[in-house]
Amino acid sequence: MSSEPPARRGSLREEQKRLTRARIVETARQLFETQGYSDVRVDDIAAAVGCSRATFYLHFTGKPEVLRAIANEGTLTSVRLFYADLDRVLTTGSREAFAGWMARAIDWFLVNKDMLPAWDEATAVEPGFRAVAREGIMTLADSMPAYLERWPERRRDEARLRIELLVAQLERFFTRWAMHGTIEVTAEQAAAVLTDVWFPALQAPAD
Repeated sequence: MSSEPPARRGSLREEQKRLTRARIVETARQLFETQGYSDVRVDDIAAAVGCSRATFYLHFTGKPEVLRAIANEGTLTSVRLFYADLDRVLTTGSREAFAGWMARAIDWFLVNKDMLPAWDEATAVEPGFRAVAREGIMTLADSMPAYLERWPERRRDEARLRIELLVAQLERFFTRWAMHGTIEVTAEQAAAVLTDVWFPALQAPAD
């Protein structure tokens, strides 16, 4: 019989569960980045972690839930911080500051580019994940309260749409530029043109 106090045994089990879940999330991310979303099976993730399918399903209902955890615990959090920073930048009214933000946004895509194809794949093949992707985009506007506040209440939906269109264009540009190679331009040139387009487009109306 164990002499270890029940509370201590319980805390150890909880920590082991937490570590196993974290390993599943990180391993799945690595597999999605290198193999894509569709080609990775639950068995592949479990084998790479060194756990059983049963253990995997103790923590997640399937691949879409793992992908959502990757978003909530990493990717989406960093994106929200980027758009909170955009909120600050737009408050300054400085075109130069906005150009700096745009350059940092392109750098962010470069750092995270290996994960982007898996996102697109999951959105295409997992109907349930489309809502997750949509939710992620919509919450970015919530990271920009100062920007929304400068718009008349009757036009707040338009302000949100402008943010969503910015996100969509940045994602599409990056896919064609850095991943497909169908746009030939330097990062500096891209940041300059995107600034020309979006700095005026994101200005709140005078009224």
